Amino acid sequence: MSSDHTGTVTVYKGAGPITETTSTSAKDLAAFAKKTAFAKTLCGGVIMEVTNPEQARIAEVAGACAVMATEHLPSDIRSQRRGGGGGGVFRMCDPQLVQQIRAAVRIPVFAKARIGHFVEAQILESIGVNFVDECEVLTVADQDHHINKHNFRVPFICSCRSLGEALRRIAEGAAMIRTSGEAGTGNVVDTVRHLRAVMGEIRVLSNMDEDEVFEFAKKISAPYELVWKTKEIGRLPVLNFAGGGISTPADVALMMQLGCDGVFIGSGVFKSGDPVRHARAMVRAATRYTDPGGLADLSYGLGEAMPGLNQ
Repeated sequence: MSSDHTGTVTVYKGAGPITETTSTSAKDLAAFAKKTAFAKTLCGGVIMEVTNPEQARIAEVAGACAVMATEHLPSDIRSQRRGGGGGGVFRMCDPQLVQQIRAAVRIPVFAKARIGHFVEAQILESIGVNFVDECEVLTVADQDHHINKHNFRVPFICSCRSLGEALRRIAEGAAMIRTSGEAGTGNVVDTVRHLRAVMGEIRVLSNMDEDEVFEFAKKISAPYELVWKTKEIGRLPVLNFAGGGISTPADVALMMQLGCDGVFIGSGVFKSGDPVRHARAMVRAATRYTDPGGLADLSYGLGEAMPGLNQ
């Protein structure tokens, strides 16, 4: 989905765009509504990265609402990229591992595809993942184009660092947004900065006169219809999770209090001093984020937090 100079939203399929009219858009809008409805079932939850079926089972027992199948920890990717040669190319997870993780749990399973690599997304859809993450942590496959997510039955999540970026990804068909920091660092500073930026832009937009919205949409390079919808409801049109450097129950609560709908926890939690207890504490913090005493209880004697790297 994108916007032409007339402000008409178009859905791209096959050789050309289909202008959004009552007759042509009903099926597309219904499909997107189904994807976002599924995403809403995850609201308020914690999605945990896992690298094997055992970790997936721990995450499920801890109360995670979903797991993200991955072969490479963000911290490991970052460490390798800091070495010579850029650390190699990081691609889609092995489908066999994804299937093993799917067989181990009953909660939804996410998997990552490279930005712009629609064939990796096709493969992940074919093996039955519940969500595809067009992931900025993996090596970018297409520097100019993201995947046209409207062409898929499976819902997608994409990352953002600003309101304009979030709305552009939604226009392409993302059913969920992740406001991202620097994954693998163990430091939430960038996640906080980007989340405050998105929320701040929404507050500014909400107080604008109607005439100002057109210029604002052009300024942030986002479709007018989505900008107007965001102004109307005072938030992103889809769920907005946070991810990147979230390492402690206090970090989880910080993201929730800043206004996100849930959090992503890197699989580095399984490198912490007590992975089972740490995972459970992180999940519970997402529901007790306004209770400092409860958060203190979750943090007592938790041991060393997830290791990370400086940026």
